[in-house]
Amino acid sequence: MTTPQTLNAAETLPLEPEKATLEGRNKILAFWLFLGGEAVLFGTLFATFLTLRNQVADGPSAKELFHLPLTAAMTFILLVSSLMSVFAIQAMHRGDKRKLAVWLGATVVLGLGFLGMEIYEFAEYVIHKGYGMTTSAFSSAFYTLVGFHGAHVLFGIVWIALLIGQLLKKGLTVVTAPKIYVAAMYWHFIDVVWVFIFTVVYLLGRVV
Repeated sequence: MTTPQTLNAAETLPLEPEKATLEGRNKILAFWLFLGGEAVLFGTLFATFLTLRNQVADGPSAKELFHLPLTAAMTFILLVSSLMSVFAIQAMHRGDKRKLAVWLGATVVLGLGFLGMEIYEFAEYVIHKGYGMTTSAFSSAFYTLVGFHGAHVLFGIVWIALLIGQLLKKGLTVVTAPKIYVAAMYWHFIDVVWVFIFTVVYLLGRVV
């Protein structure tokens, strides 16, 4: 006889397994508070970047440096990865462990693709154009903001990958569900932050 700790069938799981226990609800609430702090931190980095965006010294300006096709492709990949995480949560609510693992895996793969393109972008700037962290105040603000976001992406990739392993080992339960739900929230957050980076850093840099 199965128990709530080992159930995988949709008919035996709560409709929202991530909120089925007090511990799960507390995890979600605590994570919203954490995201609030992260939003303040990123807001500070955005404000710093906007203050220093014209302090290019002898280096190239944003209009000369950025290539929108690359960053547009990065944006598309990250947004699709966010959609994959939505499908993952829907599969979780249906109690479909296999599809949940597949969609989470797709999220990880797309996240790796985004991160690889970001590393390529930085390598182009540093190696081929000699545009490093200390070239100007603008470059320092740019690498700090975009690199800090990239570190969040890497953390999210590792986190979701570990959750996939836990899901395959322990199954979909009211214990693992809140962890998956919180990880999906985190992934949406870093996707939203990237949309702001793409708009404020890249698009605005090319236009103004």
